[in-house]
Amino acid sequence: MIVVTGSIVAKPEAVEEVLAMSLEHVHRSRLEPGCLLHSVHRDVEDTNRLMFLEHWADRDALLAHFAVPDSRAFGKAAEQLASERSTMTIYDAEPITDQLIPRRPDRA
Repeated sequence: MIVVTGSIVAKPEAVEEVLAMSLEHVHRSRLEPGCLLHSVHRDVEDTNRLMFLEHWADRDALLAHFAVPDSRAFGKAAEQLASERSTMTIYDAEPITDQLIPRRPDRA
């Protein structure tokens, strides 16, 4: 699984526009093949910062997402409304929850 985290700090006068664009991007992205999770959240300490969390089935699915014209357009438009450079970090991840926190026998 591929995990993507990112953030955009919107200019104060553009935060609602960036939020609306972000929600549209998230909803569209969720329909793409290989998208397991795509969400946007507002930072409670800096309400101009929007945080993104994405889970993709594999690298090919993520690369296909990056190739979608609407995804590229979203990124470019959001950058124009940002007060600083956006961030994105991509992780190749595997769940290890059961290794760290064994399931209780009564909750299989």
